[in-house]
Amino acid sequence: MNLLEALILGIVQGLTEFLPISSSAHLRILGAFLPSGEDPGAAFTAITQIGTEAAVVVFFWRDIVRIIGRWFRSLAGSVPRNDPDVRMGWLIILGSIPIVVLGLVFQDRIETVLRSLWLVAIMLIGFGLLLGIADYVGAKKRKLNDLTYPHGVAFGFAQSLALVPGVSRSGGTITMGLFLGYERAAAARYAFLLAIPAVFGSGFYQLFKHWDDPEQHFTLFETFAATGIAFVVALGVIAFFMNWISKRSFLPFVIYRVLLGATIIVLLSTGVIPAT
Repeated sequence: MNLLEALILGIVQGLTEFLPISSSAHLRILGAFLPSGEDPGAAFTAITQIGTEAAVVVFFWRDIVRIIGRWFRSLAGSVPRNDPDVRMGWLIILGSIPIVVLGLVFQDRIETVLRSLWLVAIMLIGFGLLLGIADYVGAKKRKLNDLTYPHGVAFGFAQSLALVPGVSRSGGTITMGLFLGYERAAAARYAFLLAIPAVFGSGFYQLFKHWDDPEQHFTLFETFAATGIAFVVALGVIAFFMNWISKRSFLPFVIYRVLLGATIIVLLSTGVIPAT
């Protein structure tokens, strides 16, 4: 693989990370159509997600600084423990536990068998339909301040499903939020904040693990270039997405997921692309 392919993958990473359509699935699928025909790999995907998550930090900077500041001050007793920002800090910590544990336990499978395009296609369709159902039946009455600790854990387990390409980190957590009755914007906002520890942890872990790995498809320079362009693209996508869901439904994303999954199944069945 080369720099141009890395940049293309970085652009796609930035475009798809925060939309409920699974960025890891798109990178996995796109790899089959690039000139090299190679799967960019779970490590490349995790590292480039550092760029997209940095965009979240920039976009929600004031919220993040306020939450961290008040959380630490609550430990010293200068801020009440029931303060909304303090609760949000604990909810992010609590909700991050499932993906950390499951990510470590199933790391080998995440990097190998779970990257089969058959599984990716099935997850795109299945979780796309779940998102559509949740958006249709969800009450959409609860706000972010209504978030409870049990619900935070439920969000966390939904996020951990994104370890399987095709599920979508934002799609899985937003789907759970809609089923629990949260507003679209509230579910998305918590999903983005909840992803910060998991994505940075996974990305820097993979960066450290593969720092000098000669078997990686991309050099560190190419990976860093892809990460940088993913950051720039993701900033615009976050703004677009938060504006979209405040006014519209998730139906276009549901339709896109089903069509993409069905297309991949046809291409696999006809032997146009290999599953692994």
